[in-house]
Amino acid sequence: MARPTIYRVSFNVQAEKLAKLGATDKELADFFECDERTINRWKKDYPKFCQSIKKGKEIADAEVADKLFKRATGYEHPDVDIKVVRGKIKQTKLTKHYPPDTVAAIFWLKNRQKEKWRDKQEIDHTSKGEQLGTVPVVTIQNPNAAN
Repeated sequence: MARPTIYRVSFNVQAEKLAKLGATDKELADFFECDERTINRWKKDYPKFCQSIKKGKEIADAEVADKLFKRATGYEHPDVDIKVVRGKIKQTKLTKHYPPDTVAAIFWLKNRQKEKWRDKQEIDHTSKGEQLGTVPVVTIQNPNAAN
């Protein structure tokens, strides 16, 4: 006879919140005080539980992708500069500008357009019907070296 489950419908909301925060199945199991196999079983037995986890992950991934895109392309946002001038607080509205971030752009392109932007590219140096010619060897002598 199978043991009764500790699963509750209310777990769906909590699982979604935890997934948004990047929780792994192991971390979900720790939170719900069960085994990781139990989490996997709940995903199969309770479709809404599985959907909650997927939804949380999708929301988090979309938000991160949006932030990465903004870093890669540059962005701006309104801000307030607060200073104390002659003993009085002075607030000045301003717009902060952030230039594009090269590393973020490279990361984005390597993941979105792997064939064009990966570090190792396969290049065919031969054309159909042609043979490779010899490659000249160039030797550079160090003028400071003893002969």
